[in-house]
Amino acid sequence: RLEPAAVTDSNAARTPPDPRRGRALASSSTSPDKPPRAWQRMLSGRRLDILDPSPLDVEIEDVALGLSRVARWNGQTVGDHAFTVAKHSILVLDLLEAANRDAPRKLRLATLLHDASEYVTSDLITPFKAALGPGYKGVENGVGRAVNLRFGLPGDLPDAWAAEIKRADKTAAFLEAVEVAGFAPAEARKVLAYRRRAPDMRLEAWPAERARSAYLERFRALTG
Repeated sequence: RLEPAAVTDSNAARTPPDPRRGRALASSSTSPDKPPRAWQRMLSGRRLDILDPSPLDVEIEDVALGLSRVARWNGQTVGDHAFTVAKHSILVLDLLEAANRDAPRKLRLATLLHDASEYVTSDLITPFKAALGPGYKGVENGVGRAVNLRFGLPGDLPDAWAAEIKRADKTAAFLEAVEVAGFAPAEARKVLAYRRRAPDMRLEAWPAERARSAYLERFRALTG
């Protein structure tokens, strides 16, 4: 299995966080002498400091659970289930692997994890992100770096990797827009500035549990 470069003790990532550790576990007291709480408790028991995330507080089970319950397109999609970020991440990985059959394992892992920060930040639509400004992007990038480091990837991906993932991500967005989000193809091309020829694919949303299980399966295939 891949381990974060910063972790030298193989058991460190499994050690419960010290309840006295730093700002991540700061009191939620309203006292002006103490900062407001900046951590989120995960179902695994981990407490992730959203403003200063540590790779040691990232667990793939938490990531998969969160992404399987976060809706793309603000939930405005057809079908009985939300089209989740977990399902989207698998779609992007499928598209990248189809376009580059020789993609190295770490690039494929980075692709699966490309939106992993959204298990904390959720998936905000692009206009909302723009309205929030750079503060939101800073939190999103910080969590993304922690996830990457936790699973043996560079915190900031090489430009060539980022560009390849972005191409697959944009194709996935176009397909989702047309297949599940109600866009006409011409409208989707205009809004997303999509110029390439898209593959002929039919998409369907999955129940959350299926999306979670499939995401974990792909992760373990890439890290086992």
